[in-house]
Amino acid sequence: MTTPPLDTVCSGLAFPECPRWHDDRLWFSDVYANDVHRLDPSTGASEIVAHIDGHPAGLGFLPDGRLLIAVGHPRTVMRRESDGMLTPHADLSGFATWHLNDMYVDGAGRAYVGNYGDGSAPPDPVRPAVLTLVEPDGTVRAVADDLLFANGIVATADGRTLVVAETRAIPGRLTAFTVGDDGSLTDRRTVIEFDRSVFPDGLAIDRDDAVWVASPFGNEVIRVSQSGVITDRVPVANPYAVALGGHDGCDLFVCTAENWQPEVAARERTGAIVRLRVDVPGVDVSGRPHA
Repeated sequence: MTTPPLDTVCSGLAFPECPRWHDDRLWFSDVYANDVHRLDPSTGASEIVAHIDGHPAGLGFLPDGRLLIAVGHPRTVMRRESDGMLTPHADLSGFATWHLNDMYVDGAGRAYVGNYGDGSAPPDPVRPAVLTLVEPDGTVRAVADDLLFANGIVATADGRTLVVAETRAIPGRLTAFTVGDDGSLTDRRTVIEFDRSVFPDGLAIDRDDAVWVASPFGNEVIRVSQSGVITDRVPVANPYAVALGGHDGCDLFVCTAENWQPEVAARERTGAIVRLRVDVPGVDVSGRPHA
């Protein structure tokens, strides 16, 4: 694959994360500004649709289009109603041992939510943590344990395989589970273990069920097949999260920032979203290719 050109679609952000393509717009959290944005990539115009103290992170949508937001510090999933009002959807404080992180919401409205495990930073070992499932009615249960900093979460087009980035496993890896009819997870297996330069962060999945992986400290985005083969490596500075979208699903949006430390990121606002073209389009949560 020839290295594609990059263009910047949004800049001046603190720390953009957890992008999702929905309703012809790119939605993302600016974590350390406490904002959730809806971006029109064709114009670069960005609208703040929610402001939440406590660091909004993972995003997803219920079948009726209402937005779910995983909020780090209160360890709560919030729901944005059709009138823009925010209301608690689920309390994960009894399950998450540290701040909530990324989230994947399937076509039935079930939300898989990861958390940091603890407040440590490398080289200190991280505390293993659970992956929680939030039902559409807000009921919460743990569906996997012993995850080492669960980060990006995606599902294959048929909804039967869930893939999670374990950022602080040594080495970093993508872990897959088989998804049951009730959302339960079984048959845990490793898709790929990366070399020590890769700390897999945000994920996006395409129509071929290959996963794009943001590698912030390797300064690249990496495409991995379901059989664990790296098919593409594209240089991108400081990428933390990715999403596939655009008019044909072949725009890969990459959230970047020069610094991940909250105070520095909020002050310097070097965060940006860049875009590159890829060959295989993404899919929505129902498994349909983007139009």
